[in-house]
Amino acid sequence: MAVDSIAPVGARDESNIARYLPPSAGKTDAQKPGQLPEDAKKEVEDLKKRDREVRQHELAHMIAGGQYVRGGPTYTYKIGPDGRRYAVGGEVQIDTSEIPDDPEATLKKMQVVERAALAPKDPSGQDYRVAAQARQQEMKARAEIARQKANPDTADDKSAEEPKALGVDIQI
Repeated sequence: MAVDSIAPVGARDESNIARYLPPSAGKTDAQKPGQLPEDAKKEVEDLKKRDREVRQHELAHMIAGGQYVRGGPTYTYKIGPDGRRYAVGGEVQIDTSEIPDDPEATLKKMQVVERAALAPKDPSGQDYRVAAQARQQEMKARAEIARQKANPDTADDKSAEEPKALGVDIQI
């Protein structure tokens, strides 16, 4: 004897059969898995586009930041109507600390940091803040270089009132 299907007791009763069917069995074609409604399809397309933009943005920071990038990018995700995760935000950590007792190296480093912050085609507000911070440190380094050239005998003496920058990782 061949068995067509196995159903729980009472499943053959028409009033109970819906309880035992998969959730998608009573839905229209537009609602079945893999076939999203039009508004959900649009949302998925928008999420895919945003995901590409976010990943390209963070990759631009990483490439331009070179050795000063700390680890890889981290992303914030949103689950789309299709159940997949899409990156909707991201960040890259970059070292913005001075190089102690070497204003020329600090100047070069801050130029890299500034380029990394502004590398994406659409820098964010945080990117602009990091670039501005790097420019301030560049100006400070240039002033120290000029001071050392003007006074070579006191190049190693730091001004007592000049605070020393601490190492900082900034998210861009």
